[in-house]
Amino acid sequence: MPPTPPLLNDSAHPLLVLIEIMARLRDPLGGCPWDQEQTFATVAPYTVEEAYEVADAIERGDLGDLKEELGDLLLQVVFHARMAEEQGAFDFGQVAAAISDKMIRRHPHVFGDHAYDDQAAQIAGWEALKAQERKAKAKVGVLDDVPIGLPALTRAVKLTKRAARVGFDWPSTREVLAKLQEEVAELEVEIAAGDKAKAREELGDLLFVCANLARKLDVEPEDALRATNAKFSRRFAFIEAALARDGRTPDQSDLAEMDALWDAAKVDEKASSS
Repeated sequence: MPPTPPLLNDSAHPLLVLIEIMARLRDPLGGCPWDQEQTFATVAPYTVEEAYEVADAIERGDLGDLKEELGDLLLQVVFHARMAEEQGAFDFGQVAAAISDKMIRRHPHVFGDHAYDDQAAQIAGWEALKAQERKAKAKVGVLDDVPIGLPALTRAVKLTKRAARVGFDWPSTREVLAKLQEEVAELEVEIAAGDKAKAREELGDLLFVCANLARKLDVEPEDALRATNAKFSRRFAFIEAALARDGRTPDQSDLAEMDALWDAAKVDEKASSS
């Protein structure tokens, strides 16, 4: 059982205070019961959620929220590092040292005497260094270290980007659009046949091609979909507000009326942006 951590020292660096707070929360003698029972697996979903909340604050341009959300995300790193320290694996200092070493190693043009002719050469050098790191970790396959836990669309982009670097890619968006139409047709066949399992597979193929198209257009599909989600929410709120003025809710309307209000929302958006 680890010893009871020392009392907090408010004059210490804020990061050290945070590390100490987590140690106290995890203290088996006087810590928080909830924090004590957590594991890497139970904390991981919160880590992912906090990363999304950081992205959301950035999307909204809210720097006040961004500061708070970055703190929440930092807490997740400290939490994982503390659990690892309790197991004798590593501590927060080693986490920070490892990423510092990696950044220095991957930027020889900044921290060394190497020079790149242009940005393309720098990117190629970055990928070569990453390939050396993968080889050192016995991950020699081109796709070996693309994290499985990424959001599916993001992972699809990373997989196809990695494959494209070794020449496995469509020449232009024209071929991707043709493939998109092909996948839509195949999905329609399975839907008509009533084969749910094959329709699921074809839908996955369709989404994968959409992610590939996003990569070719230099668009992050998660960002694009988040923007469309926000647009849908905004326009549906317009429908709800319009019906509320008449003392009704959407379930008291019908598709034709709500479609008309949807079109009105689009007109209103265009007028507001002009």
